[in-house]
Order: sequence, then structure tokens, then C-alpha cells
Amino acid sequence: MSGEAERAMRTTTYREALREAMSEAMRADDRVFLMGEDVGRYGGCFGVSLGMLEEFGPERIRDTPLSESAFVGAGIGAALGGMRPIVEIMTVNFSLLALDQILNNAATLLHMSGGQLPVPLVIRMTTGAGRQLAAQHSHSLEGWYAHIPGIRVLAPATVEDARYLLAPALADPDPVLVFEHGSLYNASGELAPLTEPVDLDRARVRRPGTDVSLITYGGCLPKVLAAADELAADGLDPEVVDLRSLRPLDEATIDASVARTHRVVVVDEGWRTGSLAAEVCAGIAERCFYDLDAPVERVCSAEVPIPYARQLEEAALPQVRDVAAAARRTVG
Repeated sequence: MSGEAERAMRTTTYREALREAMSEAMRADDRVFLMGEDVGRYGGCFGVSLGMLEEFGPERIRDTPLSESAFVGAGIGAALGGMRPIVEIMTVNFSLLALDQILNNAATLLHMSGGQLPVPLVIRMTTGAGRQLAAQHSHSLEGWYAHIPGIRVLAPATVEDARYLLAPALADPDPVLVFEHGSLYNASGELAPLTEPVDLDRARVRRPGTDVSLITYGGCLPKVLAAADELAADGLDPEVVDLRSLRPLDEATIDASVARTHRVVVVDEGWRTGSLAAEVCAGIAERCFYDLDAPVERVCSAEVPIPYARQLEEAALPQVRDVAAAARRTVG
């Protein structure tokens, strides 16, 4: 990195990176606006839009009634009308109240209109557990949405991705769902200026290695990187792949990693049954069977509603020790 680039590096948080990305998009394009519950005067349930009402006014920072079906539908209508809406759903469980709008309207209109009706809509929502919010506010349902053709599903896990994935998402003609893990909002990291266009279709190798591929996304990435450090201290050389895009999956990056390491652990905070991890494992078995030297391991949440009590919640979720143990099993 050049001296000039190093000087341009700065430290910021995941929350501030999201806010900066939305503000930049709104300054650059009058068609972009934000809508959702408490996004205006309150600054968003997680503080992401704090201060944006003062800069952009109530026409572009729109507080909505408590009806996800209504305001997601309004966002779809605005996108059809030529606007570039960003719709914030407070937490992923509330998105189920708008599932009809997302699945039957946003995801299908381009197809059903023969390509005449694109829906350039971005829907942001908080996902994940680990914050003692009990069973109804701790879901990880990204895999459900990754099942649906006609939408793009993103799970930014770093400050860099929180900052730079929004612009190409807004430019995409398809609806884009962005899942922001609640444990990441306070996370800080180094942010460099963008030097090349962001490819929404590509995963990122966060740590190169040769002994085992640790494949994950979103809020599990910090745990997986910590597990990789623990394994490295034991003399192993793990590779960490951050999927970033859950639909479409970057099969090329996954396959290349498997070809390098020949062993795989897939880490997913979703429940094991019917999970995104299951899809990744099935794809590896279909495409990379002869590259594997051991069965693929999966580390997922326990098959229970997420408990409220902290020690029970921690026991239900994938932890660093679980990832490290799975990696040790697969390398024998």
C-alpha cells in the first residue's frame, strides 16, 4: 500500500459505514430515499440513520406506520415509479410480515412483465442472535431468502463491505436484501478509499491458507477468524472464505478454496436443517467431490428457538471453540 493510501485509511464502525454509504447515495442521486419504522427523528432502532433527517429532511427520510407489508409495498411501488428506495425493516423476524410483498411482488415482477418492470429496491434488515433478544428477535433467516429466485441477498460482514456494497446494490435492477448482523454495528475497522468497482457476485478470501477451508458469512466471520488464529497457533493453516453474497453464491471462489485445502468446515448461524450451510455443502459435494480428503463439516445453531438466558444463548449458537473443533476433526 502506498504512503498516500495509508494516510487515507481511517477507523470507523460498521454502523457509521452504513450511514455514510446511504448519505453518499442520497447526495449523489435525488431518487434515493430511506423509509422505515423510526428511521427519522429517532435515528433508527440501531442508530444507523441518526442525523440523516436533519440533512435530508422528512421527504427523503420517511418514518412509516408499523406495517411492514404496507411500507415494503410502498417501496416496491416507488421503485416501479423510477425511484431508488432503501427500505429498513427493524429486524428480520418482522420481514415475515412483508413476505408476500417480497416473494410475490418484488421478486417476480421483472419476470412476469417480460423484463419491462425492474424493481430496483434495497431492503435492509438486522439479523442474528447473541444479544439476549430472545426467540422472536434472534432469527437468522438469510437462507430462507436465498432460496428465492429474482432477488439478490447480501450479508456484509466487514466495515468495508458495509460502506461499499450499497452503491452497486442500488444500481442493480433486481431487489437486493441486505442482512446486517446486530453484533456488528459497534464493530470498528480500517476503511480505505474504494479503488475498484465492487463485484456483488464475488466472495472474499479473508485469510489465505492450505489446510482447511472455513466458509462463513455475516456475524459468524469474526468468530471464524478467531478460530483460524487459534488453529494457526496449533500449527494449522486455515483459509477463511467470506461468502458476502448468499444469492447468487460465488461457486468459483468456494471451489478454488476446496481445491487448495481439500477439507471444509461451513459455519452458519442459521439452523442446520434446510440451512444455507446445507446448500453450500451440497454444492461442494456435487462439484468438488474428488478434491475432498474428508467429509465436509457443518457448524450451525442448535435446533431450538434461541434462548434468552445468556449462557443458554451462547450454548445454542456457533462459537469459536465449535469451529476450531470441527476444523481439527476434518484434518484428523
